[in-house]
Amino acid sequence: MSVSVELNQITKAFDTTIAVNNVSLTIERGELFFLLGPSGCGKSTLLRVIAGFYRPETGLLHFDDEVMNNVPPHQRNTGMVFQNYALWPHMTVAENIDYGLVLRKLDKSTRKAKIDKVLEMVQMSEFRDRPVNTLSGGQQQRIALARALVIEPSVLLLDEPLSNLDAALRQSLRNEIKEIQKRTNITTIYVTHDQIEAISMADRMAIMKDGVFVQVGTPREIYQFPVDPFVASFVGETNFINGNILEIANEKATIETSIGVLQTESVYHSFTQGQKVSCSIRPEMIHLNGNTSTNSLTAKVETVTYLGRVEEYELKIGDDLKLKALIYEPGTETKQPGETVDISMDPKAIVPLPIDN
Repeated sequence: MSVSVELNQITKAFDTTIAVNNVSLTIERGELFFLLGPSGCGKSTLLRVIAGFYRPETGLLHFDDEVMNNVPPHQRNTGMVFQNYALWPHMTVAENIDYGLVLRKLDKSTRKAKIDKVLEMVQMSEFRDRPVNTLSGGQQQRIALARALVIEPSVLLLDEPLSNLDAALRQSLRNEIKEIQKRTNITTIYVTHDQIEAISMADRMAIMKDGVFVQVGTPREIYQFPVDPFVASFVGETNFINGNILEIANEKATIETSIGVLQTESVYHSFTQGQKVSCSIRPEMIHLNGNTSTNSLTAKVETVTYLGRVEEYELKIGDDLKLKALIYEPGTETKQPGETVDISMDPKAIVPLPIDN
């Protein structure tokens, strides 16, 4: 049965280095929750605190109403999938999956039924008796997932499980993991530094930096309403144009920048007149051959990269400002490096964010 996971002011340090710094969060039953952030931000450390491999210096960890701080890992009923699979190379597929069931002292017929069921779930039934070291990386990761699922955990923990796989296989397994998670309704906590993985799979996610949560929300909330430039740049590509607030009222603002005055209708932070801001503009929101009278600019094409269903433009405005623009489903005609183009940005596409003075 799934449980909720509550972190209450959790801190974990190694000597003088604070890896997780006083974080609090509640992950709901059956939720697919992602911890996303750059290397060294504390996300894997936090996952290991939840698993019981590390004990926090301060704070309380709850599974539902039960405090877990002093509960050893093997008594927490968590299943964990590691980046490097962590399978027993001398065992068969079935023997690897069976390991946790043997520790739980289940009878042989019950174990066989559970192994058969979970192998079918990960679409690996025909590999039951194969030595695990003869499988491909993607197949081994499926077996690692099956081994974690077969014990019917209350919480499933995944630590960058797809990072060693090629892009096409990652896409396939992302879809399968999400489908299995929804079918089993297991509370799942998934660590990654891959923003596409998180955006495409998560119910909610937490962006971590320097051991703390910078923002928690749904992928759509975090992509469209980032709290600061770090989140905006980490979750998806974006352009930044710095400026100062000239006027602000009713979620609209006029911003003075080095390339002229910009109008925005996407103000969701509290700003004051004269405050420095960084305007986030997603590449897909910059229109070539500008068709609005607001936020129209002239740019020079620096490079053009054709990627099939999308075309990337590197643009230069003035002496030193560079912007990236994306054109989806590009036609046969394209701009060439050195050409001058008109661009425009809808006022709703310009998101001013607070910056340190």
